[in-house]
Amino acid sequence: MTNKLFTPITLREVTVRNRIFVSPMCQYSAVDGVPNDWHLVHLGSRASGGAGLVIAEATSVAPEGRISPADLGLWNDQQLSAFEKITTFISSQGSIPGVQLAHAGRKASMAPPQDGGHLLKPGEGGWEVVAPTATAFSDDYAMPHALTTTEIDKVVGQFTEATHRALKAGFKVVEIHMAHGYLLHQFLSPLSNQREDEYGGSLENRMKLPLRVASAVREAFPETLPVFVRISATDWAEGGWDLKQSVVLCAALKEIGIDLIDCSSGGLVPYAKIPIGPSFQVQFAKAIRQEVGIATGAVGMITKVHQADDILQNGDADAIFLGREFLRDPYWPLHAAKELDTEIQWPHQYLRAK
Repeated sequence: MTNKLFTPITLREVTVRNRIFVSPMCQYSAVDGVPNDWHLVHLGSRASGGAGLVIAEATSVAPEGRISPADLGLWNDQQLSAFEKITTFISSQGSIPGVQLAHAGRKASMAPPQDGGHLLKPGEGGWEVVAPTATAFSDDYAMPHALTTTEIDKVVGQFTEATHRALKAGFKVVEIHMAHGYLLHQFLSPLSNQREDEYGGSLENRMKLPLRVASAVREAFPETLPVFVRISATDWAEGGWDLKQSVVLCAALKEIGIDLIDCSSGGLVPYAKIPIGPSFQVQFAKAIRQEVGIATGAVGMITKVHQADDILQNGDADAIFLGREFLRDPYWPLHAAKELDTEIQWPHQYLRAK
């Protein structure tokens, strides 16, 4: 049987050369949100390594939306300009450049992992964090300020402005981060959203801000280019967000014009019990693909070539997002093509190693 891993996929007017996508992974290496040589080499090497789509890490739409002071941002034009060199290089290698737009909400203002990952108070270079409700992620995190409706409107505007900058910077795909316990996920889950106004309570109300953001981003990005959404399909916690609610959300996202759902899970509460193992999240990509009729991406503990191809062959997902495996091997697609006896284009500079 012919492999599917190296078949192109077309989303709107963007054709990705294969279905191996680089998952957005925080590098905690930016200063004032500006990408630098590390990001160029990190993302560029995955493009020259054969990935079809390379998505830059969670890139904050506002300074207060960063997980740490070392996160990327797209709230000003200096950041935009610095991204241009990166998107140009990714494109020159035959890959599609993408970016994940994010707001960390109550999980913000933390030191980067290499500095201990502890809470940064305002006097230590931190800032006031925000959330749907004034409840902290854990005792080790800041107590957030509950967003007012006026501040919620501002968040929508921040995502819109960042989308415009992403386009100017040369990105061909935008992914909205609604997963892993960050701001939009916080609004979705009843465990983190105890609001009593139009943004809390019922499922319809909890989805309101995420859907407003999705509509704003979709409207701000050209009709010819795709918009993805990453979700946590379940909180892995009783009384929280789950697959049934995710299906409802994804159906609404499809109506808005979202093109692909990147199906992850967890991250909302520190006590989640996650049954981590090979392909453990593929079930969510499969269910949403079948029940909603929207393209999905599978992610999480996918490391082997035939494992990835089987997911596609079985119709469980339309694309494979690789994270840690790409950190271990930037040239995973080149090696995968050899294992699947498939001919793909190598960088001409590396041909003598083929």
